Amino acid sequence: MEFLAALTAGGLAGIGMWLLLDRNLIRVVLGVAIMGNAINLGVLTAGRFAGEVAAFVTPAAVPPDAANPLPQALVLTAIVIGFGLFTFALAVLQSVRESHGITTTDRVTEVTEEPAPDVEEVGLQVHQDDADLHHDAGAQR
Repeated sequence: MEFLAALTAGGLAGIGMWLLLDRNLIRVVLGVAIMGNAINLGVLTAGRFAGEVAAFVTPAAVPPDAANPLPQALVLTAIVIGFGLFTFALAVLQSVRESHGITTTDRVTEVTEEPAPDVEEVGLQVHQDDADLHHDAGAQR
């Protein structure tokens, strides 16, 4: 069973790498997601998930065939982080599509960077208390 899971993880890693090397940004985002799933499956496989007894047992009895809970916890955390990364990448992809009108890397060469506005341009006012704090902090150094 572990050999089949390791083989599946390797296959997913190959598919993910193939998608990462594509010029279409949608495929690149999917490649990142598939590569993350392959790594998660590899970690879970390395952690011996074929235990026949649940990982939580009484403190006095530690059966030798219990599943290792640490890789399971790490993979669960990685799944949540991977989902957040995937949604962020989709948001960036949508932004690129709206600003450039394309989803391939061939013609995305233009960088549109706007400088940050100054405080006076925005119309924000610095309160006297804040100015005193900055003045006091500078005097203490």
